[in-house]
Amino acid sequence: MDRKDDTKKMTRNILPWILPVALIVIWFFVSRTDIIPGYLLPDPIRILKTASLYIFSEPGSSPYAGRFIHDAAASMIRVSLGFLIATLLGLPLGILSGRVAEVNSFFNTFINGLRAIPGITWLPLAMVWFGIGVRTTVFLVAMAAFFPIYLNAAAGARQINPLLLRAGAMMGVGRVRGSYAVLLPGAMPHIMTGLRLGLGISWAYLVLGELTGVPNGLGAVIMDARMIGQIDMIIVGMILIAIVGKLSDAFLIAVLKISFKSARRMP
Repeated sequence: MDRKDDTKKMTRNILPWILPVALIVIWFFVSRTDIIPGYLLPDPIRILKTASLYIFSEPGSSPYAGRFIHDAAASMIRVSLGFLIATLLGLPLGILSGRVAEVNSFFNTFINGLRAIPGITWLPLAMVWFGIGVRTTVFLVAMAAFFPIYLNAAAGARQINPLLLRAGAMMGVGRVRGSYAVLLPGAMPHIMTGLRLGLGISWAYLVLGELTGVPNGLGAVIMDARMIGQIDMIIVGMILIAIVGKLSDAFLIAVLKISFKSARRMP
């Protein structure tokens, strides 16, 4: 039995790495055989050198040397602010909409109409309203993250069995305590899904906001590299955004599991 458990655990640890490793091997093969020219797709070794320069080198020794910490911090602040605004608005409105029919009728048409507008079309208006900088990026991130958070919170609250809430009320559980003890645990799978989707979309719209000409940030580096045709730096920026986004997702899950017992029961 222990051997089977060890095998399953080993399989779970190996599986996530199979596809990335396979893609890197294919990447090496393609770059070595010149199927795709190097100026379009630099080889992985060149990407590693560029990443090392960007992350570890002394600032000022080259255009992108040593900028990573400063750029990552700027991007994380923008994502955090936008995601926080989206969460503070989306979670309570979504839960209310899921439980109160009148609230759902009031918000549903308006929010779904806004959701149908492509996110990129908000960029010109945001630049007029807020100018180029942090506020435009935070607005875009908050706007994009709000919808999955709201919709999933509403869906989670809507599927709670009313008998559970009534049983809690019969046992003397008030509305506030009932919301925390019954409603949130029951809706937690949907809430976690919405928050994780919202955070992932936040990183996508962060790049959109930073492509407008802000001086720092991971998206700004990608834009600068595109202007001078430095493909290796573009790829490094994309990889680092993926890594930082993955770490932020893991941090979000950890915070939820620390804060809510119902989240700890989820895989």
